[in-house]
Amino acid sequence: MKIIILTQYFPPEIGAPQNRLYEIAVRLVKKGVDVQVLTAMPNYPKMEIDKPYKGKWYVREDMGGMRVHRAWIWVSKSKGIVSRLLNYFSFVFTSLWIGLFKLDKADYLLCESPPLFLGISAIVLRRSKKAKLIFNVSDLWPETAEKLGLISSKFILNRTTKLEEYLYSKSALITGQTQGIVNNIKKRFPDKTLYWLPNGVDISFYDSITTTSKWRDENSFATDDFLILYAGIIGHAQGLEVILKAAEMTKANPNIKWILLGNGPEKKILFSVKDEMKLHNVFFVESLPKVKMPGVWKAVDASVVPLKRLDLFKGALPSKIFEGLAMKKPLLLGVEGEAEELFIKEGKAGLSFVPEDGSDLAKKAIYLFEHKAEATQFGENGFEYVKAKFNRDSIAENFFTFLSSHLS
Repeated sequence: MKIIILTQYFPPEIGAPQNRLYEIAVRLVKKGVDVQVLTAMPNYPKMEIDKPYKGKWYVREDMGGMRVHRAWIWVSKSKGIVSRLLNYFSFVFTSLWIGLFKLDKADYLLCESPPLFLGISAIVLRRSKKAKLIFNVSDLWPETAEKLGLISSKFILNRTTKLEEYLYSKSALITGQTQGIVNNIKKRFPDKTLYWLPNGVDISFYDSITTTSKWRDENSFATDDFLILYAGIIGHAQGLEVILKAAEMTKANPNIKWILLGNGPEKKILFSVKDEMKLHNVFFVESLPKVKMPGVWKAVDASVVPLKRLDLFKGALPSKIFEGLAMKKPLLLGVEGEAEELFIKEGKAGLSFVPEDGSDLAKKAIYLFEHKAEATQFGENGFEYVKAKFNRDSIAENFFTFLSSHLS
C-alpha cells in the first residue's frame, strides 16, 4: 500500500494535526505502508520559517521511515484575511509544483483540511499520481471560519462552500476528527463513505509510571502548589480569557496556580491582560519539544481545556485533552457537547465548567484542590478511558484495516 499525505502542517511544528498525522503515518510505516508526506516549511504557530529552512524552495527529509517533501510557503504575522489567503494559496501553488515533480505514484492521497484550499492541489495530484482521494476534515470549513469571524465576505464564503462540496464529491473517502464532523457531512452527503479518525494519545510515550520530572522544582513551584495546566495553541478559538478570569477569583488561595504553556496569536494580548489584572498566580511558559512534555504533565496536578461557547464546538474533541488523561491528571473541561459526553459523563475523567464562565471554572478548580482523593480518581478514570478508546496504536490499526478492506 502506498499513501501520500498532503498537509500544510507537520512536525517539527507542534499542534493537533501535526501530531495526529505523524503518529498515524509512523504506525502505517510499521505495517509496511509506503508513506510520502508533502508539507510546508515549518512555521506554525509563530508564523516565521524555522531557521534551518529559511530561504529554501524545496527540502527533502527522511522522518520516521517516511519521505517528507517540504515546499516554500509565504508567512506573515498579520491576522488579516489577505495575509491568511496569501499563506494558504502560496502553499497550494508550491505543493502542486513540488508534488507533480517529486512525488511517486500512490494508491491513496490523504489531504488534511483546513486549509480547505489545499484540496485544489489534492484534486490535481490525485489524478497525476493515480491515487484515490481521502479528504480528512479536522474543522468544518468554511463554517468554522464564518462563526469565528475569520471570514465575513459573502463572496468568499459562497466560493469556499462550493469548493467544500466539490471536494467531498470527488473523495473516495471522507474522514472526520470528531463524530460531530462525520455526522454533519453524512447528513449533507449521505452517499459518501465516511470514517471517524479521531485524535488520540501514545500511551507508551505518556507513561505516568516511568516518567520522572524535575520541572516543578526547576520552575520554582512549591510542593503544595496545585498546578493547573493549559498546554496548546494560544489562539482565538480557545477562549483562554476564561483562565485569567478564574485566576482572579482564586487569588485568595495562593496555592492554586494557572499555567499556560504554548504560543499563538493571542499570547501577547493575554499576557498584557495578566499584567493589568496583576495576576501573580498565572504563568506563561514557552512551547516545549514533545520529548519534554511527559515531564511537564508529571509535575502538574490538573489540566484545563476550554473553547469559546459556540454551537460549532459542540462537536469538538480538542487534542490537548488526551495527554493529560494519559498522565492520569483530572480534567477541567470547558467544552459542551461531544467532548463533555465522552470524557466527563462517560469517562468520568474530571469536571466540566460552562465555557467562557470564569466563575464556574474557579469553583471547579477549588473543588479539585479541596478534594484531592476524588481528583486522583478522576485521573485514574481518564487514563483507563483513553487507553481503551483513544490509543493511537488501535486508531492506526483500525484505519489500516479499513483502507485494506473498503478501498482496495
